[in-house]
Amino acid sequence: MTRHEPGASPVSFPVHVARLPGKGMEVAIEADAGQRAALAAAHGLRAVERFVATLSVAPWKKGGVRVSGRVEAAVVQDCVVTLEPVAGTVDEAVSAVFLPEGSKLAVPARSAEGEILLDAEGDDAPELFCGDTVDVGQLAEEFFALGIDPYPRRPGASVGGDGGADEKRGPLHDKLAALRKKL
Repeated sequence: MTRHEPGASPVSFPVHVARLPGKGMEVAIEADAGQRAALAAAHGLRAVERFVATLSVAPWKKGGVRVSGRVEAAVVQDCVVTLEPVAGTVDEAVSAVFLPEGSKLAVPARSAEGEILLDAEGDDAPELFCGDTVDVGQLAEEFFALGIDPYPRRPGASVGGDGGADEKRGPLHDKLAALRKKL
């Protein structure tokens, strides 16, 4: 099992910004069993059966870093209706820009009146980092989290139905009914 610091990503992969080649570098992260178990626990999943991140890390402007690539995973979650296991996948494009703390490039554009200008359709604002490293594994985990289905449902599972007394409702319905009786 891979050990990691408390609060650190189980798939942490720090990249030293000053040592980054001019053409950038490719980073491949494939989580081992311990890392997958830690990811599952951190994100409330039954299991993470596969986690792979393929990233391109390149210098960006003065002291910055651009990260792009993809994170793919196979996960097992609880069905929101039946609480039975549901297999799912994560397939997310990764894209981010990091600037060193205090960079003048991180200052947002302002109007003549001093208001900060934001473009809803434009790129996200750069992230700031302190020190000399950027953790691209942590970034991959963040995009992994975005790709997890918040409401996984087994095929054919439904809430409600025709309301017939003989209809099988599932364990979630039974737990809710028991809670209602207590109230």
